[in-house]
Amino acid sequence: MTYLVDSHCHLDRLDLIPWDGCLDGALEAAAEQGVGYFLCVSIDLEHYPNLLAMAQKNPRIVVSVGVHPNQQEGQDPSADELIALAVAPQVVAIGETGLDYFRCQEGEEGGLEWQRERFRQHISAAKNTGKPLIIHMRDATEDTLRILREEGADDVGGVMHCFVEDWAVARRALDLNFDISFSGIVTFNSAKALKEVAQKMPAERMLVETDAPYLAPVPHRGKPNYPAYVRHVAECIAQLRNSQWESIAELTTENFFRRFSDASRP
Repeated sequence: MTYLVDSHCHLDRLDLIPWDGCLDGALEAAAEQGVGYFLCVSIDLEHYPNLLAMAQKNPRIVVSVGVHPNQQEGQDPSADELIALAVAPQVVAIGETGLDYFRCQEGEEGGLEWQRERFRQHISAAKNTGKPLIIHMRDATEDTLRILREEGADDVGGVMHCFVEDWAVARRALDLNFDISFSGIVTFNSAKALKEVAQKMPAERMLVETDAPYLAPVPHRGKPNYPAYVRHVAECIAQLRNSQWESIAELTTENFFRRFSDASRP
């Protein structure tokens, strides 16, 4: 049976009003669109227990553990603390982690050593657990790739989540043992360089995601995003590659389980 994996979503943050607050309704809507598996990604440790409980109840949900680079409130974990939390069998990755300079004032990048140190702690945890990294990279390309290289992150590799860079950057990430994950941004008419990346990507190195509830794809752009909409991402990539969405579903699902090898197939 062919099905899609939403390789990056935040199920605990979805707008569930259409289903009277019930997550199962959103997951059933996803299943109707051929989406059968979900990686629910951690962005802080305060909500991590809720994510883990969600995955423990549903064998089609797995989780990561980590703290987003923009998260300034709450616990800032050491590598040892992340390692301890990652022992749960539902945890298949470390992150999301990385660097985000988008909201920096001019010249402030040099004052964000706390982000870089947090990033290094996550890489260390990934190397110690053997779990892949989920990388968030926004307006921080050179520092992100440099730290991945310096810390030997290629030993475990991972995924460049919600990739928005050009083919030259994609090749550098691939060389560091990181796959490329496409979100709804690839469906935007303005995303010319990203569409080129989707066309050139080695078939065995790409994933699809929603980042729900953020970044809804066309035709839902500007509205709340849901895991069901990863179908639009797959259809867009299929069109760019002169393929069928079912083929994109099959190969990206295989890629997901190869990369996140701790994830149990349903």
